[in-house]
Amino acid sequence: MLKKETRAYRQLLLKLRERITDDIKHISEDALKKSQREAAGDISGYTLHMADLATDAYDREFSLNLASCDRDVLLQINDALKRIDDGGYGVCAQCKKPISRIRLKALPFACFCLKCQKTQEKPRRG
Repeated sequence: MLKKETRAYRQLLLKLRERITDDIKHISEDALKKSQREAAGDISGYTLHMADLATDAYDREFSLNLASCDRDVLLQINDALKRIDDGGYGVCAQCKKPISRIRLKALPFACFCLKCQKTQEKPRRG
């Protein structure tokens, strides 16, 4: 891979990392607010219905799961940046063949070529 291409992918990965880091921060802040009333800015004396509390708990858990998925992507981005530094970016971790530019453009932190990714995702029978 050309140095110019590698620099472009590095910039793309850095921007993506910044965006995801901000997303994680906002999701976590919103999810960890103590109650639906607090999230809405309502601190009046009205009580909440049990269904509202259940919805609030579901929304909080859903948001924390999103943040967890984002953290996984963040780790993959950091791994891709390390591969750029080590000179292994754009090479499949399994078969050692080049990862297509189309795949890297769509998923710049990909560590497997499409063929090897499919084998990684196949359900194991046993």
